Amino acid sequence: MKVLIIEDEKALSESIFTYLNSEQYVCEIASDFRMAMDKISQYDYACIILDINLPGGSGLDILKELKLNHKADGVLFISARNSLDDRLRGLNSGADDYLTKPFHLSELAARVSAIIRRKSFDGNNLMKFEEIQLDLTEKTVMVNNRHIELTRKEYDLLLYFISNKNKVINKGAIAEHLWGDNMDMADSYDFIYTHIKNLRKKLIQAGARDYVKSVYGMGYKFTVR
Repeated sequence: MKVLIIEDEKALSESIFTYLNSEQYVCEIASDFRMAMDKISQYDYACIILDINLPGGSGLDILKELKLNHKADGVLFISARNSLDDRLRGLNSGADDYLTKPFHLSELAARVSAIIRRKSFDGNNLMKFEEIQLDLTEKTVMVNNRHIELTRKEYDLLLYFISNKNKVINKGAIAEHLWGDNMDMADSYDFIYTHIKNLRKKLIQAGARDYVKSVYGMGYKFTVR
């Protein structure tokens, strides 16, 4: 799942990035208002960690832009302020949660996870597709009630496929989802084929049907049809 960290304090943003990356999130950083606006206009995120005070503008204006464009990204406001008025302004503007600095990174990660479950998975910890079950908290996968070992990218790819079941997903969208800013979009997409091939092999060996369909000239579709 992709997370955008909008925070101008470099040490804090890097700490959040490192911690969430260890929790298997694909993270991107925007350090000022303009960079943040560019990113939210181009990409979708499972959750945005948003500081209210930014160089060049306000986090509240970024939230307003998200709402004006009917974007469904989850938003967690963070701020050094601890007044009731600031919390209410953020939540009344449409933020999903509010966390006051300083905070423990483990609490931040727990709140991000809760927002993503509410926004993307109706609050559920488990996601099921036919004989496949994903535990979104433990980040584990079961096929026919038997645990299978997936790499981080394979797990992210399976979750992305199931979240977008019956939709054609192009290779660029898959690459951007899995690698974010670390993806060189000019490179060959052979590595995507490799991850998909390995994922399909593990699922089939565990007893799952082959749900990944290649759509010529377009991308892939995860479907029972």
